[in-house]
Amino acid sequence: MSGIAPALVPLLVTLPLLGAAIALIAGGHRRTQIIVSVVTLSVVFIIAATLLVVVDVGNQAIAVSVGGWPIPFGIVLYVDRLAALLVVVSSVVLLAVLLFSVGQGAADGDDDTPVSIFHPSYLILAAGIFTAFIAGDLFNLYVGFEILLVASYVLITLGSTESRIRTGVVYIVVSLVSSILFLAAIAMIYGALGTVNMVQISERMGELPQQTQLVLHLMLLLAFSIKAAVFPLSFWLPDSYPTAPAPVTAVFAGLLTKVGVYAIIRTETELFLDNDVNFLLMVVALATMIVGILGAVAQAELKRILSFTLVSHIGYMIFGIAIATPASIGATIYYMVHHIVVQTTLFLAVGLIERRAGSTSILRVKGLMRAAPVIAILYFIPAVNLGGLPPFSGFIGKFALFEAAADVGTPVMLVLIVGGVATSLLTLYALMRAWNLAFWREEDDSAETEARISYLGASPAAAVETERRVIPKIMTAATTGMVAVTVALTIFAGPIYDVCARIGASLLEPVTLVQLEQQHDDSTGGTQKGDLP
Repeated sequence: MSGIAPALVPLLVTLPLLGAAIALIAGGHRRTQIIVSVVTLSVVFIIAATLLVVVDVGNQAIAVSVGGWPIPFGIVLYVDRLAALLVVVSSVVLLAVLLFSVGQGAADGDDDTPVSIFHPSYLILAAGIFTAFIAGDLFNLYVGFEILLVASYVLITLGSTESRIRTGVVYIVVSLVSSILFLAAIAMIYGALGTVNMVQISERMGELPQQTQLVLHLMLLLAFSIKAAVFPLSFWLPDSYPTAPAPVTAVFAGLLTKVGVYAIIRTETELFLDNDVNFLLMVVALATMIVGILGAVAQAELKRILSFTLVSHIGYMIFGIAIATPASIGATIYYMVHHIVVQTTLFLAVGLIERRAGSTSILRVKGLMRAAPVIAILYFIPAVNLGGLPPFSGFIGKFALFEAAADVGTPVMLVLIVGGVATSLLTLYALMRAWNLAFWREEDDSAETEARISYLGASPAAAVETERRVIPKIMTAATTGMVAVTVALTIFAGPIYDVCARIGASLLEPVTLVQLEQQHDDSTGGTQKGDLP
C-alpha cells in the first residue's frame, strides 16, 4: 500500500476539481450532480484515511513533486499525519453537510441553494481546503486559500437576498485584505530567502536579522489571523456566517476558520520556531476567548450565538499554539478536530430548529421538547460537548490544554487557564440558556419568563421569523450522523489523541530539506527512507 500511496496524494485535489467540472456540465441534471458530489467526497475520504494509516503506521511522511520537478523547485504536495488527519475530518464534514443540503434542496425546490451552482462551488471549496492542508510551499498554500475563498464568495451569497449580498461584500473585502497581506508576505520572504518552500524557509530563516524575521512573522500571522477570526480581527464573522443558507453556514463554521488555524500551526512550528511571539499569542488567545463568549451571551439568535462561540473557541487553539510544547500542540490538534465536528453539528441542528419552528430566535422559539424531541437530542449532545462537560471530547481537549499549560506553570499560563475555564462555563451557560428557552419553555409560559429575557430583545435578529418547513429525513439523518461522530470522538478519544500527540511531537522537530528529498525518493521508488521525527 505504501508503494502506491504517493500516487494517491494528487487525487485529493484533482478529484474534487474534476467532480466540479462534471457537476457544472451536468447543470440541468440534479440527480447526476448529487451522485458526482457524493461519490467524489466519499472517494477522497477513503484515500485520505488510507494515507493517514500509511504515514502514521509507517512513521513516514509522503512528499510528491508535481510534474516530476525535483524538490524544492516544483510544486510540492506534502502529506504528514497532520495533513492526512485534517483531510479525513474535512471530507467527513463536507460529505455530511452535502447530504443535509441535498435534503434541503429537495424539500425547498433549491430556492436557497440552487443545485446548478451549489454543487460545482461546493466541490471547488473542498478542493481549496484540501490543497491548503497538503501544500508544501507558501505559494501553493496561498492558491489553496484563494480556491476556497472564490468558492465561498459564491456560496455565501446564494439566493441573492439583500442581507446575504450585504454581508457577502464584507466577507469578500476582509478576505481580499487578508489575501493581499499573505501575498505580500510571500513576496517578501521570497525576496529575502529566494524560496517559498516551507522546509527551505525554516532552514534559511536563521540567516536573517531578528528584526526582519519578526516583520515576516507578524505579516503571516496577521494574514492568517484574519482568516482564522482571531480577536480583534474577528469582527466580520458573526455578521457574515448567520445570513448564509444552513448548509453553507455549517461548513464555513466548521472548516474555513480552521484552515487559518492550520496555517498558524505550520507557521509557528516550522517556519519561525526560533522566533518567539508566544506572549503576544497568549494575550490574543485570552482576548479571543473572553470577548467572543461575552458576545455569545448577549445574543438572542441561535446562529449568532454559535458564531460568537466559534470565535471564542478559536482562542483555545491559539492558546495551545502559544504554549509551544509537544503536549500543547497535540492537545490543540485534538481540540481542532473536536471543534470542526461539533461546531458543524450544532449549525446543522440549528438548521433543523429553524425549519421546525420558523425562527432561530430564542425569544420566539418555544416548546420544541414536546414538538420535536429528536431535534432536542441532536442539539443537546453537541451543545454540552462544546461546553466542555465530561466525559465528552470538549472536556478531554480542554483538560489536555490546561494540563499542558499547568506543566509550564508561569503566572501567564495560570491566567489563561482561568480564562479558559470561565469561557467554558459561559459557553455552557449560553447554549443551555438557549436549550431552556427553545425546548423546555412552553407556549403558555408566564409573563415572568418573558420579562427575565426581555433584555435580549434589542440584540440583532432577535425578532426574525422565517417560514416553517417540512424536515426531510435525510436532513435529520445527516445531523444524526454528525452527532454520532461527535460521540465517536469521545469513545475513541484514546487512539485519536495518541495520533494527535505524535503529531505534536513531530511538528516541533521540523523536517529538513535532506529528509524531504529522501521521503520523495522513497515515495517514487528510491532506496532512501526519511522518517518523521
